[in-house]
Amino acid sequence: MADRIRKAVFPVGGMGTRFLPATKAMPKEMLPVVDKPLIQYAVEEAAAAGIEEFIFVTGRGKTTIEDHFDRSIELESILQDRPDSSILDDLLASIPVAGQVCYTRQQSPLGLGHAVWCARHLVGDEPFAVLLADDLIYGGTACLKQMVDAQAKTGGSMVALMDVPREHTSRYGVIDPGVSIGDLVEIKGLVEKPAPEDAPSCHAVVGRYILQPDVFGYLESHETGAGGEIQLTDALAKMIGDAPMHGFRFEGTRYDCGDKVGYLHANIALALDRDDLSGPLRDVLKPLLAD
Repeated sequence: MADRIRKAVFPVGGMGTRFLPATKAMPKEMLPVVDKPLIQYAVEEAAAAGIEEFIFVTGRGKTTIEDHFDRSIELESILQDRPDSSILDDLLASIPVAGQVCYTRQQSPLGLGHAVWCARHLVGDEPFAVLLADDLIYGGTACLKQMVDAQAKTGGSMVALMDVPREHTSRYGVIDPGVSIGDLVEIKGLVEKPAPEDAPSCHAVVGRYILQPDVFGYLESHETGAGGEIQLTDALAKMIGDAPMHGFRFEGTRYDCGDKVGYLHANIALALDRDDLSGPLRDVLKPLLAD
């Protein structure tokens, strides 16, 4: 029986340069999809998977994230006097319990692997999850919940997988697949951002991971890889053979909200899935699409 996953790491120290000037003073993780910031979707997904401790690896200019997951007494006082209490109820429900959230600083943007390594003392010696807020995964059972349930049976480490066109493999970590059983794919190798002609498959890793604490030892050397950064994929590749490692084909739709078109796609798709917005939004879109 695998150890229960209690902690999740959220690497939120990136600069968000692809969304400038919007992200000049606002963290990219606070960009709203409809009426909720990206980071809140990720935290809610983690909570739905049974996560009890939320670890944010931040950078300069990220205090807005800390404020978002804290109470605002002034705002609560205003909302309390309104007849509709549902807004206040939703606001309070989005705030983790006192002591569940902690923050550590990634002083230099050296890559995802470095961001995860920065959380080593807060994670300790137990398996943990990593969620990238840029990857919004929507629909049905929370993606991380699906993975936690699967990993409880397999043990070891696990990454979320999706198939991508071969010409897009240079954007992702890509696995060398072994035996597939249902939603699980054995991982025999991992390559970060391979050229299409060199990619071992079209099975790409997206931003959900369940990792064994051994990964910190592999990240300790601060060895750089693709893009001159410390890549988490490279550390995982070195762990293959130490313990089981699987890819998981999740149910749900992944929206790449680190990309402008993907971000707009997410906003439209999630709004169309809401009863209060679907009709009015379709009315707005029809004449635009007709042109």
